[in-house]
Amino acid sequence: MFSKPEEKKSVVDMVNSSNVISRETHITGDITAQGNIRIEGTVDGMVKSTSKVVIGDSSTIKGNIVSAEAEISGKVEGEVVCSDLLFLKKTAFINGNITTQKLVVENGAVFNGKCQMNSNSLTVSKSEDKEESGKKQFAAG
Repeated sequence: MFSKPEEKKSVVDMVNSSNVISRETHITGDITAQGNIRIEGTVDGMVKSTSKVVIGDSSTIKGNIVSAEAEISGKVEGEVVCSDLLFLKKTAFINGNITTQKLVVENGAVFNGKCQMNSNSLTVSKSEDKEESGKKQFAAG
């Protein structure tokens, strides 16, 4: 007669959840998630996650991607911003700027745009002249 009360999911369970957008799916609009997102279909809009975004080789994204980590095998027309690691597979095609902490690019991946890698390890003093500053940046980078 009496049923057990439903257990509430913790925040950790919700963050570890995964979202999959299949190959036949076309979404127009922005996607925001706390957990992982895997996209095999088409998205016209921004894709944002506090976790990981995986773009399959059959997918096309027309919009920006913002995440902690991203693995891209498909086509992206927009900016890609990763606070940690961006992995471009050999079938990746990106037409837009990239901002990331770490970048891994497989042979065959294509990307047209500027790449900025945020690094706290490179600091150059303003008191140095331009020639010395350029030498230190090249040696550190």
